[in-house]
Amino acid sequence: MTVIHTADANDSLIDRFVATFEKADEMIAYDTDPIAQELAVGEPDEYGFRRWRPKKVKTDPSALDEIYSKLPARFPALFERLVLSYRWAEVYLPDYTLLANPPGADLSGLLAKISKDPAIWDLLSRSGYIQFGKGPDMDYDPVCFDRTSRKKGGESRIVKPDHEEILCNDRLKIVAELAPSFERLVSETIGQVAN
Repeated sequence: MTVIHTADANDSLIDRFVATFEKADEMIAYDTDPIAQELAVGEPDEYGFRRWRPKKVKTDPSALDEIYSKLPARFPALFERLVLSYRWAEVYLPDYTLLANPPGADLSGLLAKISKDPAIWDLLSRSGYIQFGKGPDMDYDPVCFDRTSRKKGGESRIVKPDHEEILCNDRLKIVAELAPSFERLVSETIGQVAN
């Protein structure tokens, strides 16, 4: 009987999650998206578009130190492994959009995406939330780790605060819980895309 170590199981789950990107999103490397352009592969199609692909990388875990010095808490362990193992452009998944983790020697590009909107970044950080996505399509509501709800193993629920409440009233109003943990969100995304 083979025993799968937790790290191996997490790596497998991450690989399956990243494999859903191509099934859920067209992954077109538009000229307006420099990250997708950097990750573009192959020849242009009949419309002149190239596709981008996630890039598997090995990032030293010490790269998290710089980003953690600016965040209110650590990422859940599975998300840590994801950002240390892959680089990707913004990707549209069934219930949310995953912010880009751009190519580079460190994670400064990811931090730039997380903190892109100063008003949203400020309130979320002060309140113990870390944005890693946003709503699907044109939905600008941030998708966050609620680090105030940390559970055993470092997991926390995945929530969507209302961006208008943040921008207009400097108030945090949770409009949805997408999953009780990042691991569950990943598993549900894999299941949705497979069907």
